[in-house]
Amino acid sequence: MPILTLAAKDLRLLIRDPRSAVILLLTPLLLILVLGLALGEGFGEKPDDRLRISIVNMDRGLADPRAYPGKPWSEVVIDDLSATQDIRLEMIHDRDEAQRLIDKGRRPAVIIFEPQFSDRMTRASFLSSAEAVNPFGRDGIDFAQLQVTILTDKTQPVSASIIEQVTQVTLLRVVIPWMIGKAFARVGDDHFMAQVATRLLEVKPLPAEVLAELDPVIQKLLAALTNDPDFKLLVLQEFRETKGSNLLEATKDAAVVARRTPDFQRAVHKAFQKRAILERLGREIAFGEVLTPSVQRQVGPTVKRGVSDLFSNYNFEATTWADLVNSPARYANAANRVEYRDTGGSGWLNRGALRYQILVPSYTVMFAFFLVLSVGWLFVSERKHGTLIRLRAAPLTRSQILLGKLLPCLCVSLVQGFFLLAAGRILFGMTWGARPELLVPLVVSTSIAAVGLAVLAASVARTETQVAVYGTLLVLILGGISGSLMPRDLMPEQMKTISLVTPQAWALEAYAQLLASPQPDVGVVFTSCGVLWAFGLVLTALAWWRMDLD
Repeated sequence: MPILTLAAKDLRLLIRDPRSAVILLLTPLLLILVLGLALGEGFGEKPDDRLRISIVNMDRGLADPRAYPGKPWSEVVIDDLSATQDIRLEMIHDRDEAQRLIDKGRRPAVIIFEPQFSDRMTRASFLSSAEAVNPFGRDGIDFAQLQVTILTDKTQPVSASIIEQVTQVTLLRVVIPWMIGKAFARVGDDHFMAQVATRLLEVKPLPAEVLAELDPVIQKLLAALTNDPDFKLLVLQEFRETKGSNLLEATKDAAVVARRTPDFQRAVHKAFQKRAILERLGREIAFGEVLTPSVQRQVGPTVKRGVSDLFSNYNFEATTWADLVNSPARYANAANRVEYRDTGGSGWLNRGALRYQILVPSYTVMFAFFLVLSVGWLFVSERKHGTLIRLRAAPLTRSQILLGKLLPCLCVSLVQGFFLLAAGRILFGMTWGARPELLVPLVVSTSIAAVGLAVLAASVARTETQVAVYGTLLVLILGGISGSLMPRDLMPEQMKTISLVTPQAWALEAYAQLLASPQPDVGVVFTSCGVLWAFGLVLTALAWWRMDLD
C-alpha cells in the first residue's frame, strides 16, 4: 500500500535523525534524573500548614483490656493530638526508621511510646503507694516516668522544642484528670477516713478550745436525752434495781432526777467555760476517738460532697479533661492521622521517591509534544528537497499523504511514551499504580493528541528556524499552562481550570489518577482519554485543511 510505503520511508528518516533520539528519549531522562536528585522530599506534596508530629507507637496496651480507658493509653493521647486541626500525625511503625529520619535531618523530632506506656499511665497517681508513678518533673511531664521517648535532631532545635511542648500539653491534658479522678474517688472512703482517724488519735491532749466549742452540742444532746421517754423509763428501772424493787422510793428518786436535770445541764455548761477543767478533760481524750467507724462512714461521703460543692466549677470525679473542666469534648479526627510513607527514596538516585511519580509522567507528557520539532524538521527537509511536490504529482490523495505522515510519528510517540514509563520504573523505582493496564490507552491517547499537534505545526512551518522557535515556544508555553513544568496540585484552582484548554492537562489528570491515587477513578481516566482523542482528531483535521504540499 502506498500509505505504508510512505510511512516506512518517513519512519526511516526519523530513526536516522539523532536529534529525534536525543529530544524524545535522552533529554527527558536527564531532566528527570537531575530534578529527582535536586528536589526535596516534599516536592509534589500538597501544601500543608499543619504541624507534623511523627509517632512510633510500641505500646503493649492495658494488662486488662476491660479496664479504663478500654484501649491503650497511647491511643488516648494520639486521639487527643488528632483532635487539633493544626496538627497532622504521621504514624511510623519502626523505631529504626524513626532514628534514620532523625539522623538524616528529615524529621526534627519523633515521639516514641515505649511498650510499658499504658502500664505506667495506669499507675500514675497522686496517692502514696509502692506501685504509684509520679509523672511530674521540673518541666511538667517527666517523659521517662511515663516511658515516652522523644528522638530529636540537634540541628533543628526550634521545631523539636515545639513538638516537645505540644506533647507536654497533650500528656498533661490526659494525665491530670485521670490522676485527679482516681485521687478524688478515695476522698471519704473507708480507708481514707480510717487514716484520718489514725492521724487524729495522735492529737492528744485534746485542745481546750475544741472542748469549749463542743458545749452547745453536748447541751442539745443532754436535753434530748433527758426528755426522751425511753430514757426516763431506763432511769426508773435503774433506781428500782438500786432500791431493791421499792417502787415508791425509785419513783421519788426518778422525779428528783427529772426535776434537777436543768440544774445539771447548767453545771455542765459552766464546767465547759472553765479552761482548767477542759485542759484536764483534754488529757484524757484523743481527737480520733470521736471518729468511730460508724462516724467515718457517715462523714466520708459528706466530706466528698463538701469538696465538690466548694469547687463546683470542676468535676473531680471525671477522668477526661473535658469532663473535669465541664467543657465540650474533643473528638479524634482520622483525617489528621496518616501512615508514614518514605517519599525520599533510597540510594544516590533516590529510587522509589514520591517525586518520580510526578516527574516521570510530567516529562513523558511534555516531551510527547516535542514531537513537533522532529516532525517539523522532517516536513521542512522534504520541502527543501522537493519531495512534497513529487508526492503531489503521485496518485495519492491529500488524506493518504497526511496518514502516511501520521503513522511513523505515532509509532515514534508510542515508543517514547512506553520507553519513559519503563525507564521510570527500572531506573527511578516509580510504581505503575493499582491499574497499570490503563496506562496503555492513556499513552496511546496522549500520542494521538501529540501527533495531531505535531502535524499541524509542521504543516505551517517553512524553515528549520521556524520549527525550532515556534515549536519550542509552543511546547514550553503549553507545558507551563498545563502543569507539566510544575505539579498541578500546586497550581491555583482557577489556573487548573484554565489549563484544561491544553491536551497536556487532560493527560496529567489521568496520570495523577493512575500513578498517585491508591484507588484511581477509572471514569476520570477514560474521560481524559476521550478528550485527548478529540484533541488529536481536531488538530489532525486542521492539519489536513492547512497542509501545503508546495
